[in-house]
Amino acid sequence: MTRVLQHNYGNPSSHLHSFGRDASDLVEEARQRVALLIGASATEIIFTSGATESCNLAIKGVAEKYGHRGNHIITCLAEHEAVLEPCCLLESRGFDVTWLLPDQYGQVSARQVDEAITARTILVSVMAANNVVGTINPIGEIGRIAKRRGVLFHCDATQAVGKIPVDVEAMGIDLLSLSAHKFHGPKGVGAVYVRGRSPKVRLSAQIDGGGQEHGLRSGTLNVPGIVGMGLACEIARDHLDEDADRITPLRDRFLETLSKKLPRITLNGHPQERLPNTLNIAFGELEATELMQSVPEIAASVGSACTSGTDYPHYVLRAMGLSEDHATNSVRFSLSRFTTDEEIDYCIERIVDAVKALRGHGSKLPTCQTCPTACCGGPEQCGTVEVELEADQNGSLRDAAAGSSKRR
Repeated sequence: MTRVLQHNYGNPSSHLHSFGRDASDLVEEARQRVALLIGASATEIIFTSGATESCNLAIKGVAEKYGHRGNHIITCLAEHEAVLEPCCLLESRGFDVTWLLPDQYGQVSARQVDEAITARTILVSVMAANNVVGTINPIGEIGRIAKRRGVLFHCDATQAVGKIPVDVEAMGIDLLSLSAHKFHGPKGVGAVYVRGRSPKVRLSAQIDGGGQEHGLRSGTLNVPGIVGMGLACEIARDHLDEDADRITPLRDRFLETLSKKLPRITLNGHPQERLPNTLNIAFGELEATELMQSVPEIAASVGSACTSGTDYPHYVLRAMGLSEDHATNSVRFSLSRFTTDEEIDYCIERIVDAVKALRGHGSKLPTCQTCPTACCGGPEQCGTVEVELEADQNGSLRDAAAGSSKRR
């Protein structure tokens, strides 16, 4: 990326001079690398700013292009907001959205999808792996059902690509979203796979302008970011099995050791069908935010119900049937290709000491039943989060019973 920033500043859309042609060659090489990672053709890869944009293009693009065929979309309540919010917006505009409820592990079954499809269904959107608990969905089965029923299938594979095998042909995926930074690439760049044949998927562009990326994503391409993404894809493809074989034992040792040293901790998510790098753990009666404030040198995620720019795991854990207290006590840990045994040992020691100290002295922060401790002004200023959600007139996710908008 540094070399591109210093020496390849041409616009890849400018083919009349060598600088532009050189930049275009770099983009196409990266496009091929992305395609190889997911079993696609290079012509089926559209570069975006990340998976959020990719999901919006896929979902809204299908809704606008195929709306004359039907107005029914199927998705799951455990999806990322990048899927939930576009579906809510479409629902507010007259589309019928079926919100599938995941099981206690955060998983959606192919049978649920099959039973939800109607003659008006134009799109199914189910994630490959959950971003909060790491549970893997039966994407291949869902893809086969969608194909048999003649419905397009979008998969938000942001958490899965680069960590487990993903093959759009074998899994019957028609549209797939991914972000480079989830497999050690740069932030601010991603892609959407759009099937080019059997069937050829057509989308309505969501950004209008110069017509780059086959007219689906106008705007000057981020050449350094795209090059970085391409290289990250190649490295991930070359080391996919090796990384999983090394990370999985670290993940399991982390959980097993914490379980032996600390009573009342629980694994959230599927015990076997989960990503090699992700753990979501509930720490009994201990507020997760308070725990993480005690170990600021450990980069873990608790999420917040009402803080902009943070993860929001509560609705996923609640959709899985877990209580609000259980969700508030839960922390997500993510390992990587670069995580070491020494770092695992350090995290275990620091977390065990922090949990014992906090349990011994009791909570020092005010408790809010709706969101993690100290993330807002207290219970009076918090909304409620329930499993049953609907879109308000502005397309924001709402609690159907209480009528309060989910704030981010």
